[in-house]
This record gives sequence, structure tokens and C-alpha cells, in this order.
Amino acid sequence: MEGKQHGHRRHDHPHPRHHDDRHDHHPHGGGPRRPSLRHRLAHLLKPHSHQAADKVDPAMETSREGMRTLWISLVVLGLTTVLQAVVVAWSGSVALLGDTVHNGADALTAVPLGIAFLVGRRAADRRYTYGYGRAEDLAGIAIVLTVAASAVVAAWQAVDRLVHPRDVSHLGAVALAAVVGFVGNEWVARYRIRTGRKIGSAALVADGLHARTDGFTSLAVLLGAGGAALGWRAADPVVGLVITLAIVLVLRDAAREVCRRLMDAVDPELVERAEFALRGVPGVRDIGPVRMRWIGHTLRAEADIVVDPQLSVVAAHRLAVAAEHALIHAVPRLTAATVHTDHAPVDAAAGDPHSVLAHHHPRQHHRHAAA
Repeated sequence: MEGKQHGHRRHDHPHPRHHDDRHDHHPHGGGPRRPSLRHRLAHLLKPHSHQAADKVDPAMETSREGMRTLWISLVVLGLTTVLQAVVVAWSGSVALLGDTVHNGADALTAVPLGIAFLVGRRAADRRYTYGYGRAEDLAGIAIVLTVAASAVVAAWQAVDRLVHPRDVSHLGAVALAAVVGFVGNEWVARYRIRTGRKIGSAALVADGLHARTDGFTSLAVLLGAGGAALGWRAADPVVGLVITLAIVLVLRDAAREVCRRLMDAVDPELVERAEFALRGVPGVRDIGPVRMRWIGHTLRAEADIVVDPQLSVVAAHRLAVAAEHALIHAVPRLTAATVHTDHAPVDAAAGDPHSVLAHHHPRQHHRHAAA
């Protein structure tokens, strides 16, 4: 057959969490654990279906879990911010003010993320044929901008206090508010990072890292309070500048994470897993490029496989389905793959059947050369 393009329907699993424990093989050996007996029995009793009505939409499940995380985080950080704001009004601590502004900004990031999770539930249509999952990447940009704005506010207040010194009062309350800020942020950070990694949300992980840095900057406020108690008036604004630096560092990490997602970056180990799985499918003689990209919380893939040139269209289609099935089992959070079947050369005089495409995408024309 002459280089058939195979693009069959999705094979979704009942829930994305099942991807974490279903790997029998790993390219590096000794990788993820074998599937549990319960999962293997469930797999036998409920084989994969092409019908969307037979499955729970994983995007819906993950967005619900993400929304729950956001609401709980918003409540915890909101209460922390209110408490710290009261202490700021009493004490006049600019270090605590910077921490409070940052905590408040962190709490507000739940708004764009929540909107993104809701938008991501929408089904694909004629305009957005891959769905609306990338809305979360736009929310990640909003989060980065929010972090940047909080850094500007914290820096401005700290510099102003250095230029115009002022004593800090109620140092005990300032110290207590700092501890509360650390505990609240660290709890939220762990919760967001755990959920973000579970549902594959880069924006939520970035937001969790943001909260974790907030927690350590809250502890820095303790140093400012201690310095003020010892009579060093500049201790409070100096700590405020240290907090600003910490905000800038987390801004860098969050921006890098969001930019990678926008640029369709994936962990190279996932590509290795996919290649290993494809080579293990009976009937696959060789493989070509494997490409992946994130669409919201799930991965989609494109892969080329080389098959026997004597296969019928039906047999080649069956092999492509087996290849997609192997990919879904091997790669966590992969829900669909488009598999292109190519045949091994019949004879040297036949030439490359893809040569007609060379002038359209010359950089990719070499993809079947290995066959």
C-alpha cells in the first residue's frame, strides 16, 4: 500500500489516573510498576471503545479536580491575606506588606485558572477542532503577569521605606502573621503541585511553585521583625527587597514552565516510551518520527510506522490501531494518536512514494528514509 494516512478516533481511558500504573515495559528498564490485578481485570471486562458516550470525559474529570483545588486554595490564601493585611495596618511593616500583596495576588490567580478550567470543558467544534484545552496556557500567562505585578509593588514599597525610614510596631503580631503566611502558603503549594501533576496542568504546577516561594518569603518577614526588635530600622525594607528578589526567581521558573507548554514542549522520556512501545508492536518493522503536544491536561501524538508492503488495507489499519493502543498504554495522559503507516521498499527502482511532498515540507521529507 502506498503510504496510507491513518487517523482513527480516540481511545480514551475511563480516567486519566489509570495512565500512571499501566506500563509493562520501559526503555530504561525497571520503570513504572506493572498494572494492578484490578486494573487488568477491568481492562478485560471493559475493552476500549470508539464511542464517546461509553466513557467519562477525562477533561471534565480533571477540570473538576482542578476547580476544587482552586476554590480550596482561594479560601486558605484569602484568609491568610486578610489576617496579614490587618497586621500590616497595625504595624506598618513594609516587609509584611510585600508578603501580603504577593499572597493576595497568588489567591487571585485562581480566577483566570478557574475560567480556563471551565472553558476547557467545551467540546471541540469546527473552529477549535482540538477543543479548548489550550485556554489553560493563556491562564498561565495571566499568572506570570500577576506575579510580575506583585514584584513591582513589593520593590516599590521596599525602596520607598529605605528612602523614608519608619519604625515598625507590634513586632509580635508581625512575627505571628509571618508564620501564618508560611503555613498557609506551604499547604496550598503542596496541594496545587500535587493536583497539577496529577491532572497534567502546567499552569497549576506553576501556581503551586509560586505559593511555595510565598511561604519562604513569609519566613523572611520574621528576620525583618527580629532586626527591628534589635533596633535596626533598615531591617524591614531590606527584607522587603529580599522578598522581591524571591518573587523574581519564582517568576522566572513560572514563565519558563508556561513558555515550554506554549511551545509544545514535552518530556523527552515520554518520546522514548512511545518509541519503545511502537517497536514492541508485532508487525511494526521500523518507526519514524514521534511527535507529541499537550492539549489542556492530555497529550496527543503523531507517529509513523513501517509495515510489510504486502499487507492489505484492512491489515495495515488493524496494525495502526494496535500501535495507537500501545502508545496509550505506554505514555501517561496520552488519550489519542494519529498513526501513519508506511511500507518498506518493494524494490530499489520503486523510489520514495513521498517524494511528491518534498517541495511542500523539505525539512520533514527525510522521515521515511530509514525505512
